[in-house]
Amino acid sequence: MKKEENKLPNATIKRLPLYLSYLKSVKKSGQKSISSVEIGHALNFKSDLVRRDFSKIKAPGRKGAAYEVKKLVNHLHLIVNEKTEPEAALIGAGRLGTALLHYNHLRKSTPKIKMAFDNNPKVVGKTIAGVPVYHIDEMNERLTASVTVAILAIPAASAQMVSEKLSETGILGIMNFSSAYLKLPANVHLQQIDLARELDTLSFLIHFF
Repeated sequence: MKKEENKLPNATIKRLPLYLSYLKSVKKSGQKSISSVEIGHALNFKSDLVRRDFSKIKAPGRKGAAYEVKKLVNHLHLIVNEKTEPEAALIGAGRLGTALLHYNHLRKSTPKIKMAFDNNPKVVGKTIAGVPVYHIDEMNERLTASVTVAILAIPAASAQMVSEKLSETGILGIMNFSSAYLKLPANVHLQQIDLARELDTLSFLIHFF
C-alpha cells in the first residue's frame, strides 16, 4: 500500500471486506462488469458512498463507467489482505461462546475471533483458546477498525441492546445465536442462527417427509 492509502477513514476500511466478499460472489457467477449502483443496492449502501470509497482506494476503472469485476476483486484483495484482514468479536463467553472459541482456534479461514466480551467475573480477564475475554463495558474501547463482525452468544433479552451498541461502534455484520429477532440499521448485515428453530424444522421434515 502507498502512503496516502494509510489515511483511509475507519468507516471505509470497515466496508472493504464487505465489498470484497460480495464482488467475489459476483465474479464467481461469471459477471464481467458492475456499477456502483448495483454494488450499493446489494450491500444497502448509497451508490455515491461506494464511488467515494473506491476513489479513496484508487480502484481501477474510468469515471462514469462500470467497474471490471476481476480487476476490482484483485485490487480489493490486495488491500484487504495487507490492511484489513477481517476479524470478529464474540459477545458472550458462556458454554456456547466457549465452544465457538475452541472451534475458532481450529479454523484456518477468516474472519477469526480476536476478542471476546462478557460480564461474568469468572471469565473476564481470562484467555480461552488463545482469545482474551474483556468486560462487556470495554467494547467501545477495544473494538478496532479491523473487527467488522460480531457473534452474539448471549440471552435473547439482552441481544437487541447489545446489537445496537455494536452497530454504533461500526460493526457491519452480526451473527446472532440468540432467539431474539433483531432490528438493525440497514448497513448492518444480520445472520440469524437459531439452533432450536433449526431442530424444529428438522423434526417437521422427518415427520412429514
